[in-house]
Amino acid sequence: MKIAFFNDRLPVRASLAVLLCLGLLAGWGSFGPARADGVLRVAMTAGDIPVTTGNPDQGFEGYRFVGYNLYDALLLWDLSKSDKPSDLRPGLATSYEVDPSDHARWIVHLRRDVSYHDGCPFNADAVLWNFQMRMDQNAPNFSTQQFTYTRAFLTNIKAIDKIDDYTVAFTNNFTESLFPYTLSYVLMISPCRAKEVNYDWAQYALHPSGTGPYKFDRFVPHERLELVPNTTYWDKNRVPKQDRLVLVPMPEASTRTAALLTGQVDWIEAPSPDAIPRLKSAGMQIVTNIYPHDWPYMLNYTKGPFRDLRVRQAANYAINRQDVVDLLGGTAIPEYDVVPPSVAYYGNPPKYEYDPKRARALLQEAGCLPCKVTFGISTSGSGQMQPLPMNELVKSQLEEAGFQVTLQTMDWNALLTVYRAGAEKNPDYDGLNFSRGLLDPVNAIIKLVGRAYWAPAGSNWGHFESPETETLIGQVFNEFDDEKRMELLTKLHELEGRQAVMIFVVHDLNPRGMSPKVKGFIQAQSWFQDLTRVSVEQ
Repeated sequence: MKIAFFNDRLPVRASLAVLLCLGLLAGWGSFGPARADGVLRVAMTAGDIPVTTGNPDQGFEGYRFVGYNLYDALLLWDLSKSDKPSDLRPGLATSYEVDPSDHARWIVHLRRDVSYHDGCPFNADAVLWNFQMRMDQNAPNFSTQQFTYTRAFLTNIKAIDKIDDYTVAFTNNFTESLFPYTLSYVLMISPCRAKEVNYDWAQYALHPSGTGPYKFDRFVPHERLELVPNTTYWDKNRVPKQDRLVLVPMPEASTRTAALLTGQVDWIEAPSPDAIPRLKSAGMQIVTNIYPHDWPYMLNYTKGPFRDLRVRQAANYAINRQDVVDLLGGTAIPEYDVVPPSVAYYGNPPKYEYDPKRARALLQEAGCLPCKVTFGISTSGSGQMQPLPMNELVKSQLEEAGFQVTLQTMDWNALLTVYRAGAEKNPDYDGLNFSRGLLDPVNAIIKLVGRAYWAPAGSNWGHFESPETETLIGQVFNEFDDEKRMELLTKLHELEGRQAVMIFVVHDLNPRGMSPKVKGFIQAQSWFQDLTRVSVEQ
C-alpha cells in the first residue's frame, strides 16, 4: 500500500468548528477540582485549552502539556536529563535507517503490541492513516485543522509505503539527512475513534484517543482539561506518578502567581519576574535551565526596510540585551545569534553589542532615518515570556537608535495565524515578535532561511533567501557523516549571524514556579518536559 501527497498548494484555512463545539457541548464548572492526593494542577500561559484532536494549537506549549501527554509520535524526545540538550529517542518507532540505494527514502520500524486508549491497534495502517489525514485533501479522513497545524513539518514528505504491518517507508521530495526529526512532530491519533464518529472532529475532541502516557478524562471549556494516567502505557518507566493532571489556561502572569501562592495550582509557567522573590519567600520552588528557545523578531523580506542588511544590523546594535535580562529578573541570557552557545553548532558568530550610535549611523547610510517599522506582537502565549513589558522596552531602545516603531497587539492564536500564512500575505507587518523552540537544527536554523520552507508551506515566515544559505542547506542535507554535517551546520549558523536574519534579543531560561509539594521534576534542556515522573505530596 502506498499513499502519495500532492497538496502543497492547498489553501490554509483553519477550522474553528472543534473549538466552537467544545464551548457549546460542555458545561462550565468552578475553577479547579477539589483537592485530592496526587493531583498535579498546572497553570499554562496558553490563552485557552489546547486542541485535543491530534497536533494541538497554542504553540509548542500545546505540545508540552496536551500533545505529548495524550499522544505519541514515531520518535520522541529524551527528557530524562538536565545537563545536556535533549535529542531524539524511540517512540512508536523503535528504529529507522536511510535506504542505502536511495537517500531520499527512510525505512521506519514500528513498535509492536501497542494499543490506543480505545483499544485500537497501532500498526503501519495507523501510521499511513495519520499522514493521509493531514496531507491528502481528497481523503475522507482529511482534517483541514490538522493540515494547518502540521503543514510546516511535512514539507519534504512525498509518499509513504507500507512494507509490512510494522514497517513503513517515507519517500522525500529531496534528500534530507536530518529527516528523522520530522517524525517527532506528527502525533498519532486513533483511526478507530475517528471512524467511530464519522470524522466529526468536534465529536472526536469530546473523547480523544491516543497512545500517550495520559488519557483524556474531562474538561470545562476555556477553564481546564483533566487527564488521568494510562496505566497500560507501553513505556512502563513513564506511567504517570500522579492520580490526575489538571491543565488550566492562565495567560496573565500575575494571575498565575496569585494562583500558586493561594494554593489553587501547584505549578505555573513563566512567573512574573517581579514576583519571583515573593514566591521564593513563600517556600515555592523556582526552577530554570538553559535550553534552545529564543525570543527574537522575525523579519519581513518581501517588502520593507529589513530587506537591507544595514537596517537589520542597526536593529541588532540598538538592543541593550542586558536591560531585557534585568527586566526578566535574570531568567534569560542575551541572544546574539539564533541558538544559544550551549548548542554544538553555535560556532563563532558576530556579537552585536549595544551601540545605538552605530545603529543610527547604519540607518543614515541606508536612507531610513527615522526608520518606520510595524511589529505584530501577542499579549501572552507559548514561550512568549513577558511579551508586553519586553516589547515596550525593545520599542524604546529601537526608537533611541532612530527607528519609529508601531506595535500591533493581538492574542497568541491570532499571531500564530499571521505566522503560518507568511509575510507575503501580511504586508502590513515588518516583523513578528515570535518566540521559537530551537529543538533541532532543521527547525532552528534551516527552515528559518530555506527557500523550500517559505510560509505557508513551511516556517520561513519572512521569505528569506540567499545563494549562500541555499548552498549550505543543500550540503547539510546531503551529508550523512555526523561530524562533517556539524561543521556545515556551524557555518550556516555563523552566516545567519552575519546576515542578521532576525532581531536577536534573549534566550529564555524557561522559569517555572512550583509548590514545595511537587517532587521528582527534572527540567530538561528542551521546550518539552516530562510530567510523568512528577508526584505531589499531601
